[in-house]
Amino acid sequence: MTSKNSRRARTYAVALAAGALALAGCSSGGGGSDPKDSNEPKMESQDITLGTAADSTGPAKDLPGAKKGGTVTVLQRDAFEHLDPGQIYVSDELIMQTLYNRTLTNYQFDDKTGKAKLVGDLATDTGKSSDGGRTWTYTLKDGLKYEDGSPITSRDVRQAVERLYAPYQTNGPTYLQQWLSGEGQKYRKALPDGPYKGKHLPKSVLDTPDDKTIVFHFDQPRAEVPFAVAMPNISAVPPGKDTKEKYDKAPLSSGPYKVQNFKPGKGIQFVKNDQWDPKTDSIRHQYVEKFDVSFGHQWVDSTRRLQANKGADRNGMTWTNAVDPSQISTVLKDKEAMSRSLTETQPYVDVVSINTDRVKDKKVREAIAWAFPSGQYLQQFGGPKGGEVGGGLVGPTLKGYDPSFDPFQKKKYPGGNAKKARELLKEAGKENYELVYAYGNGDTHQDASVVVQQALERAGFKVQKKEIDQSTFYTQIGKVKNKFDLYRSSWGADWPSASTVVPPVYGGENVYDDSSNYSHLNVPAVNKEIDKVAKASDLSRATSEWIKLSEKILTDEIPAVPTFYNRLFTLWGSGLGGVKFNSVYGAVDPTAVFIK
Repeated sequence: MTSKNSRRARTYAVALAAGALALAGCSSGGGGSDPKDSNEPKMESQDITLGTAADSTGPAKDLPGAKKGGTVTVLQRDAFEHLDPGQIYVSDELIMQTLYNRTLTNYQFDDKTGKAKLVGDLATDTGKSSDGGRTWTYTLKDGLKYEDGSPITSRDVRQAVERLYAPYQTNGPTYLQQWLSGEGQKYRKALPDGPYKGKHLPKSVLDTPDDKTIVFHFDQPRAEVPFAVAMPNISAVPPGKDTKEKYDKAPLSSGPYKVQNFKPGKGIQFVKNDQWDPKTDSIRHQYVEKFDVSFGHQWVDSTRRLQANKGADRNGMTWTNAVDPSQISTVLKDKEAMSRSLTETQPYVDVVSINTDRVKDKKVREAIAWAFPSGQYLQQFGGPKGGEVGGGLVGPTLKGYDPSFDPFQKKKYPGGNAKKARELLKEAGKENYELVYAYGNGDTHQDASVVVQQALERAGFKVQKKEIDQSTFYTQIGKVKNKFDLYRSSWGADWPSASTVVPPVYGGENVYDDSSNYSHLNVPAVNKEIDKVAKASDLSRATSEWIKLSEKILTDEIPAVPTFYNRLFTLWGSGLGGVKFNSVYGAVDPTAVFIK
């Protein structure tokens, strides 16, 4: 999963513990100015258990003191590109869709401890497996309706899955489709037009024997199906209301809120859906009347407004904007503002991807890795409040992470090792090598681009900077034929398994437009090892193998430069209660917010 704040949220890194799936733990909020302060996020894990049918039964527990009514203002930097659940795969959109989109399973967060549990959302539970894990059956809850009052049925879930095969569906996750019908883009051949010309996947692959039952059939055991069907694209879309590309602007709600007044590039409102039945939902609340989201708020603006805490901003929040780095010291001294803040470890690993189609010489890529100023770069994003300098491609929230792994000595040389890089360029006969560095047009990214340019030029590179509109950044770098050499991306696991990190980001099967393999790495030896580890039946052992493989990929191929492991330091208005952190999406959770 990627994040759009760096596309800092397309995925979340998580850990696998013996007997239980574990997700990165977070602090209880607050945070001091010293990175060693006891309020900083601790790299602890918390169990993600599979909930029971009782856990999946609504309504969600009421919060003490919660009231109904009012409007919450939401200040976001980046405009939402997609509302269609099938096309959503970045952090701000992932958290946004929790208001109106329900999936077969989903994550339930304890309001006090923040611990996550996977439960049935549209489904009565997390699924029943048979045939040695090759078959998974889900039963829909009673009383499920869309915003227009029509019932949600199994054919709507089938529509949601089958439409993912259509050519226009290019941005969302592809796990379930690939497991059902083939790796990479091969799955599309099974249903080239999606369900739009009356064809469907065979019953031997996807069956809906009645209005309440969905059965998935796989060609090998798939232990992680309960997590895969929690992704936003495994939802429900009524065939008669599926407007294909137009659905991206006006999706039908199955959750407590529905879309109103979506103005691309400007803002969107979410208002109460009166057809949502809280008895069917053990995850969400419907306390406020409206969420009024506006775009274009740079971190400087949202920080200033939320710290000032005046007027409508008293009932304001942001889902993914961080405290602006230039204002961190001021906010840290403001005890009142800090009482309505959180500092949480996010599951994302920030890297600068190297386009291996363009930068073919490994020695040049190695020189880039040594030259890149990861520590100085992180300072532009908030220093210790923004993250921790990273040495590898997987972060400390993943079980088996090795903190000593730092092959390009990022912690020792925060400004990069220009001398080492120059030597490598000389050896390669590529002195004055020209690089095109692409970056988003947000203030922080512009500041960071200056730091990057200076460091690379000190190391003997020529740097051409290319600024990209922040709202379409991932779309542009996601093109295989893009004309950039370096660009920032961020990734974590899509659910608590390392299998959702290495293969999607570095597997050769995933070199295609809008894929997460931003470096376009396609190395036979790597692909062979990915296939081997993917067949491991012991998930805990497999996690260790994935991490070893990630280390080998970094040192042998250098498809990216690790920069930092993400944290979110953010504020909200004093008039709000029920604010919590969604550790799966690495964002502030709106589903329990109320106005005091």
